[in-house]
Amino acid sequence: MLSNDGEAGLDVLAEFSFDGLTSPALVVNLDRVETNLGLMIASVTSRGAALRPHAKTHKSVNLGRMQLEHGATGLTVATLSEAAMFAAAGIDDLFVAYPVWPTGDRLRMLTMLMASTRRLRLGVDSSEGAARIGAAARSAGGPVEVLIEADCGGGRSGVRSIEAALAVARSATEAGLSVVGVFTHGGHSYGSRDGVRAAADDEVLTLRRYGEALRSHGFDVRELSAGSTPTSHQKERTGVTEERPGTYVFNDRLQVRLGACDWSAVALTVQATVVSVSRDHVIVDAGAKVLSSDLPAGLEGYGVLPKYPAAMISRLYDHHGVVLPGDGPRPRLGETVVVVPNHVCPVVNLAGRLQIVSGSKPIDPWPVDGQGLVT
Repeated sequence: MLSNDGEAGLDVLAEFSFDGLTSPALVVNLDRVETNLGLMIASVTSRGAALRPHAKTHKSVNLGRMQLEHGATGLTVATLSEAAMFAAAGIDDLFVAYPVWPTGDRLRMLTMLMASTRRLRLGVDSSEGAARIGAAARSAGGPVEVLIEADCGGGRSGVRSIEAALAVARSATEAGLSVVGVFTHGGHSYGSRDGVRAAADDEVLTLRRYGEALRSHGFDVRELSAGSTPTSHQKERTGVTEERPGTYVFNDRLQVRLGACDWSAVALTVQATVVSVSRDHVIVDAGAKVLSSDLPAGLEGYGVLPKYPAAMISRLYDHHGVVLPGDGPRPRLGETVVVVPNHVCPVVNLAGRLQIVSGSKPIDPWPVDGQGLVT
């Protein structure tokens, strides 16, 4: 399913707009979501791995339940507040794939989650973090599983040596925690299409190396968990037991550029209105508080207009999107336009609801249940 971030195939999204919607609106094609969910679970399970999708992309109870109905073993979240939101909705197999540091409200949420979930897994990358989680577990009186985060090249969080991983694992065990695995995130796969395969290999090799080292020192490592949408599409993933892609549920302009999907797999678009025209540009009512100001490497502009592929969203203000028409036709005042966002995750987090469309017909909107949950 490789494609270039160009005009080829972009026209499939050009007419995906609807009368009667107040813009700006996030429009979700539920049929495409279903297809995306089915393709990912089939791909992951064909390799003998489990799918634990990252719900920070959609922050939606309804979409989380859909993922579970399609065969996901549980959900991944980024924050304890996201975990608490899903747990309150009855989704009780959760992995917080983040170096949890429980203090204040986080500590209170963590002890509540320990008592109320069927399975709670937490990320850890320091001995100090492990000790704090262990103290919370003793207070809650329940067993907690942890996965040690390893940096596979993204340069973010995670241990960077076998010695550091062993030190964290020993501290976690001494704190009464169960070390069940290693996890990593090939975030450097987002740099370019050419770098996706190398980042995927980094994930696999890092997980194998750290897993084998921990097992050789007596730790019962069962889970080798990788996570990113671009790398999860790679076929050679021997040793990986769990995949944690998130963006695949909707896809976006960046995923098309990276070759993770083509335009027909983009399931979320922004419906906007042209509210002002000038000699050299037009203004749409989707600004930074809708499209976000995220500008990934290699992308020009803050989104693409399928009906006007030569146009570029050159600047964003809070509520203004400045569109340079380019050499082609220009949008008219009052016209409804479709925008494909660069990176869908922050776009959803800015929204209060998702306008669901099924069979090319708008149905009831769904809330973004976890909007703004960053604790």
